Amino acid sequence: MQTHLSRRRLIQSAAFAAPFLFLPRLRGKEAWEENEVIQKHRRAALAVLKPTAAQLDRGLKLHAESLVFDTYGFAPQCAVDGAALAKLVAEDASLIELKDARERMMMTRCVEDAAELAEFKQAWRATGVTCIFQNAGEEGQAPLRLIKRLANFTYLTDHLKGFLNKAATPADIEAAKKAGQHCLYFTGNGVPLTQQWISVPDELRYLTVFKNLGMRMLHLTYNRRNMIGDGCAEPGNAGLSDFGVSAIKEMNRIGVIPDCAHSGWRTSLESAKTSTKPVVASHSCAADLFRHIRGKPDAVLKAIADTGGLTGIACIPSFLGNPGNIDAFLNHIGHVAKVAGINHVGIGTDVTYRSRNQAAESAKVPRTKRGRTAWRYFWPAGSLRPQPQARLSIAWTNWPLFTVGLVQRGYKDDDIRKIIGGNMMRVCRDSLKN
Repeated sequence: MQTHLSRRRLIQSAAFAAPFLFLPRLRGKEAWEENEVIQKHRRAALAVLKPTAAQLDRGLKLHAESLVFDTYGFAPQCAVDGAALAKLVAEDASLIELKDARERMMMTRCVEDAAELAEFKQAWRATGVTCIFQNAGEEGQAPLRLIKRLANFTYLTDHLKGFLNKAATPADIEAAKKAGQHCLYFTGNGVPLTQQWISVPDELRYLTVFKNLGMRMLHLTYNRRNMIGDGCAEPGNAGLSDFGVSAIKEMNRIGVIPDCAHSGWRTSLESAKTSTKPVVASHSCAADLFRHIRGKPDAVLKAIADTGGLTGIACIPSFLGNPGNIDAFLNHIGHVAKVAGINHVGIGTDVTYRSRNQAAESAKVPRTKRGRTAWRYFWPAGSLRPQPQARLSIAWTNWPLFTVGLVQRGYKDDDIRKIIGGNMMRVCRDSLKN
């Protein structure tokens, strides 16, 4: 069989430089196999993993058969329309206008542009991912701020139905897998608040609005301190506020998952002890394996597991420690599985695929004045060290090789299915139970 022979040639190549890495399929060569960026990422991961032919075959087959659920991530990003952005600059558009336009293009341009749509589909097909818990709400608590990304991804899924659907329930995700399609389950980087401070119920009344718009998980904090609790970058580590307790209770009541990925360690621990439904750290790491503000120590990992929740391991080299590559990534998965249990670990990549046309389109846009550092960008010095080579091996389109890596580590097939999607599906079902 041609597919089998191609895999065998790949493994036999000492430099892992075979031109294509095939997924099991019933039809001929996929368009993504001609994508040099995806192939570069594949080679970087294979050079670290060095799987045997049997491991590669088993991993790729298992990945293709499984429901794969990214516990926090981003749909592939499109290239901007450089000419349109240049026109806005010439018209003296504000920095906010330019930011919104750029973000809208990167999220939705594949709807109108055939080349961007083709690349968008290539990236999805290369990953074998069924569903992403999609970041669809900009960091903050203001409803008008949170609704912008939500509108963009609603527009995207409205126009790409049949390829990329909006999922409202776990059953929708299962249906997408069965149909050979993909879907987004929406999450936001903040709890929407009225910010009028009249009463606790008044502050929380937009939670139901956003839940009805499709939000199924929300960040309690984002790095900084807010009225719910301390973010992970705050040195004070003050924990969950009494208002935060009320927010979690309301999230439990309506079926929205509390996410403490960007929360401080004490806030995360107290959130887990407060919640009566699953809590998650959707894109994090094991802080007792490598100490980083975005990780969770063992006590927090266990507390999250006690809620029925999970910790998703992110594909960010800075979170993983040296060498920050796919091997380190698999080490963090193993640590959480050992400390919290195999039912309480997932993969929340926190990365995306970027269109190959982005550099050329961005070059068309005149330089604009740089604004002040964004409020949300609160990272202590050294928290985000560039590690470009390590990043290649844990690129978003390498999802099939994450499964191959788990095969190499000796996990049973059923446990691998849990890690790459089953655990997140269970959390989603449990959060919606009355």
